[in-house]
Amino acid sequence: MEQAQFSQLNKFATIEDVQQAMFSQHYIADRSLATAVFLSLKRRKPLLLEGEPGVGKTEIAKVLSALLNTRLIRLQCYEGIDVNTAVYEWNYTRQMLHIRMLEASEVNRQDEMKEIFGPDFLMQRPLLQAIDPNNTTPPVLLIDELDRSDEEFEAYLLELLSDFQITIPEIGTIQAKEPPFVIITSNRTREIHDALRRRCLYYWIDYPTLEKEYQIILTRMPEAPERLSQQVTKFVHELRSLELYKAPGISETLDWMSSLLALDQQELTEGAVRDSLGALLKYQDDLLKIGGLDIGKIIQKLRGAS
Repeated sequence: MEQAQFSQLNKFATIEDVQQAMFSQHYIADRSLATAVFLSLKRRKPLLLEGEPGVGKTEIAKVLSALLNTRLIRLQCYEGIDVNTAVYEWNYTRQMLHIRMLEASEVNRQDEMKEIFGPDFLMQRPLLQAIDPNNTTPPVLLIDELDRSDEEFEAYLLELLSDFQITIPEIGTIQAKEPPFVIITSNRTREIHDALRRRCLYYWIDYPTLEKEYQIILTRMPEAPERLSQQVTKFVHELRSLELYKAPGISETLDWMSSLLALDQQELTEGAVRDSLGALLKYQDDLLKIGGLDIGKIIQKLRGAS
């Protein structure tokens, strides 16, 4: 690792250093989460983050990229993701052009024909980019929503997460000079296999407490009126206590607050809530359920609790 990268890591001598650094990027982390991040950085071990959608899992990778002043490489997982999308692919167009050029040449170029499956014709995808030996500094590799991928792809990751290397049949084994900082997220739509879990540190990110979510709003949106921030926080927590198809996460809370500010609201009103509810709830059944409630009564209750 280069000296510059050492100096970046040396900033995090304690868990409190990590906590404060994350706060400088407007991310409020509990000590337990900061500890998981601290250990992941120090041990260079992948960190598996699970939790409901919108609680801030993906954001941690972005924050680390900014703090380490290094590149963020993101692999968004989905059903059917394969090696060609995630790891590497051959540049078939360039290979065909090279073959035709050699065929047109009068010189015997059998040796050069072999080179069409060499590094010059290899197209790197996110996983190979992350362990490229030519990287000047280790990047942050985000493997986002791994639970959406197939179990076969999850199994493919085992070599990468164990030894930070990838085997390409035509070339051989490519190994990182310095392992990337790996963040893996899962919304737990299916269980991640034990073999992968054993290769990672683990942390579950839950919905924030009332006080923490209020602090998140103030940190991310300092222009928001305090009274409105308090009411929004309490309203969101009230909704999470109901049986919804998808309870709002922190990202939806911030999106809703942004919408209320765009409507020039200084405090919650029934009209403003109904007008902007689509920024907070993303399913029609939830919108109908909350829309059928006495929202005015809920707001009066929140104001009385202020």
